[in-house]
Amino acid sequence: MVAHGHTAALRRARFGGTDDGLDEGGLRAVLAQAHAGSDRHGPLSVHDTCLSSPAAAARQTADALGLLPTSEAALADCDYGDWSGLSLEEIAGTHPQALHDWLSDADSAPHGGESVTAVRDRVGSWLDEQHRAGGRVIAVTHALVIRVAVVHALGLPTATYRQVDVEPLAIVRLTSQGTRWHLRLGAA
Repeated sequence: MVAHGHTAALRRARFGGTDDGLDEGGLRAVLAQAHAGSDRHGPLSVHDTCLSSPAAAARQTADALGLLPTSEAALADCDYGDWSGLSLEEIAGTHPQALHDWLSDADSAPHGGESVTAVRDRVGSWLDEQHRAGGRVIAVTHALVIRVAVVHALGLPTATYRQVDVEPLAIVRLTSQGTRWHLRLGAA
């Protein structure tokens, strides 16, 4: 799994949902990573399928990395409902209790969109299908999607997603031989 590059909303700590593309720095970073992996021996060099979130930033990241992605709705970012495009600071100023509820309870969706649990269910179903289907899949998506995928793959409680940090352009490898998932950490 590959986290998409920086967007203006990401740099300003705003909730997604505005379908921003990569910002200038994000595009430069993706192109630099693509150039560094151009020897065709890196972790993105061997795959059967490349999928991406329908979001512009994910598609642009995949394209810049030289991948040929197919859009996959299950890899979409969380639907943040009324909070789309707003910053944590703005929400804290207008809806402090709702923000507290959302930050402390993975089942909460005070913004009218998806709860983190709903995102985990969606992504977990997709991940389980990949587990059954086999093959080498690259998924270019959002940090939250990768966080809940890791939690699902390891069988951890949903709330532990907060303990998983995923930086822009991070590569997170989940492997399986058909019986269970493994989180594989190593050099890029």
